[in-house]
Amino acid sequence: QVLLEESGGGLAQPGGSLRLSCRAPRLITSVFNTYIMGWYRQAPGKQRELVATITYDRTTRYGDSVKGRFTISRDNSRKMVTLQMNSLKPEDTAVYYCTIHRGPPPPGGVPQGDWGQGTQVTVSS
Repeated sequence: QVLLEESGGGLAQPGGSLRLSCRAPRLITSVFNTYIMGWYRQAPGKQRELVATITYDRTTRYGDSVKGRFTISRDNSRKMVTLQMNSLKPEDTAVYYCTIHRGPPPPGGVPQGDWGQGTQVTVSS
């Protein structure tokens, strides 16, 4: 009944790296390949915000705060999306949620689709 399986969260030092993975094992590949995949994050007291998304043909977009530091990729044969996070900062601390969806989100909002349960990322010395 859980569509998305997230892994890779944890504790990192400032300037360090983490890699998050999200899998959709219940979907067949041909169906998975029609979806946009992405990551959003939410820190305490803040709105859920865009980190990165990637379409079936690997078109990407990033939140302004992570451009040049994070990279999103997908492996359609494995039904997996990966977020490589480098040069981590304390302000990256948040719960990171994997998402799968079709349509674009409203301005300043989040997409309509399914969400993972979230994985905690903490950046601290």
